[in-house]
Amino acid sequence: MKYWIAFWNILAKDMRAYYLKPPNISWGIIFPLAWTTMFFIRSGAGLDSIPPLLPGVMAVSVLFGTTSMLAVTVTFEKKGRSFERLLLAPIPLELLMFAKTSGAILFGIANAFVPIIMATLLADLSGIRWGILLPAIVLIAVSSAFLGLFIAVSVSEVFEAQTFSNFFRFPMLFLCSLFFPLTTLPVWLRPVSYLLPLTYGADLLHEAVNQTGKMPLGLNFLTLAAFCAGLFAISLRNIRQKWIA
Repeated sequence: MKYWIAFWNILAKDMRAYYLKPPNISWGIIFPLAWTTMFFIRSGAGLDSIPPLLPGVMAVSVLFGTTSMLAVTVTFEKKGRSFERLLLAPIPLELLMFAKTSGAILFGIANAFVPIIMATLLADLSGIRWGILLPAIVLIAVSSAFLGLFIAVSVSEVFEAQTFSNFFRFPMLFLCSLFFPLTTLPVWLRPVSYLLPLTYGADLLHEAVNQTGKMPLGLNFLTLAAFCAGLFAISLRNIRQKWIA
């Protein structure tokens, strides 16, 4: 019970200190809104273009929301040495880091629903398969948050965290089947796509919204869960090597 009280206190502190600040709330709304509007105007196909574009916009909103917030907040706390004090808390490191990433996960999930709500007002989304969509959003948010944690514990400065984040994020925009199928990529680039977690999350979203997924559902869920576990394990190893060993 003491562990879960500590978990809740860490999460509540991060929500108050970072995620519930007006600039971050507005960022969580404006960023998905800007992406949705940009792709809607760019497509020039009218309201019929909204369902095909929606999975990509959702994935981008979750990816950028989680990685941007977590990479910056953890790096900032490392600079102020409050991260080191946090590591002294008498709870398991795994639970401690999950508490630290939970705020970003919730922020990313909330980001995903901004374009969904907007699209619902403009298009017929009655065919959405919520049983696939909801767990897919959660897994994308978790994998993106753990990617942000991996980035944050691998660098020392905030600007390094942003640069390192973009090293992963911007290739994902073009390689993960967000807005065009993998078959349009050069053959030599396709293997890279399958090494990125968002490829499997995007395929789940395409299947949930438009029934256009290309890979088996089980494979997508298992692979995305494996990425979550792997990124979390690598981050914990880096923390133990740098601060605990």
